[in-house]
Amino acid sequence: MANSPGFELLRAASPTVSVGVMTANLLSMGSEIHLLEGTGAKLAHFDVMDGCYCPMMTLGPPFIKAIKTSLLKDVHLMIEEPLEKVAEYVEVGADIVTIHPEACSNVHQVLKKFGALKNANDPNRGVVRGVALNPGVPLEVLDPLLDEVEMISLLAVNPGFKGQKYAPSTTRRIANVQKIIASAGKDILLCVDGGVTKENIAEIAATGADLIVAGSAVFDGKAPEANARFVLEAVARAAPRR
Repeated sequence: MANSPGFELLRAASPTVSVGVMTANLLSMGSEIHLLEGTGAKLAHFDVMDGCYCPMMTLGPPFIKAIKTSLLKDVHLMIEEPLEKVAEYVEVGADIVTIHPEACSNVHQVLKKFGALKNANDPNRGVVRGVALNPGVPLEVLDPLLDEVEMISLLAVNPGFKGQKYAPSTTRRIANVQKIIASAGKDILLCVDGGVTKENIAEIAATGADLIVAGSAVFDGKAPEANARFVLEAVARAAPRR
């Protein structure tokens, strides 16, 4: 399977940060995201929770559509049975859509469906397909999916619960996923999501992850522009040379 232009765009930008916008001030999210556009940030990360797959409820397609930005929209669907819903998220501008395999009755069907959808921002770019694995999900789940995905996201916390710290086992899982990708002869982006702080982002970047999701590390209520530059520079300095 040839990689999409959208994937190649991300590959060229990596290693980089996908800024989690759900920790921004919701009443001024548009302006806060606009501030990021001058920092070198390339992606805005949207966490979608349905209150079923995980206990919290967050935003939906109308909210994502309302955010006008030049940043790529990185949409993480923490929802049950996304098959009939993925098209709506692509229609409102998702450039990346990540799903959880265990939330799907037929994960292959879901991946094939949104892999065939047109990117609303650029029909020629395609939609990057991702799967996310919670800390307790075994990596063997990936084996039958490697031909259908362009990104693997390892969660370092369990979704839907605040105040969790980065799980130390994530570092070992990153190395194991890198081996799985290499053994399969694939070019797949590796993302790390959850528990990322300004204090540990360099250590995470040193593992060779392609994308790192950082939300509260940027939107701490003080200086999102300065924080975004800090985390981007930390990743650039700490990442292994390629």
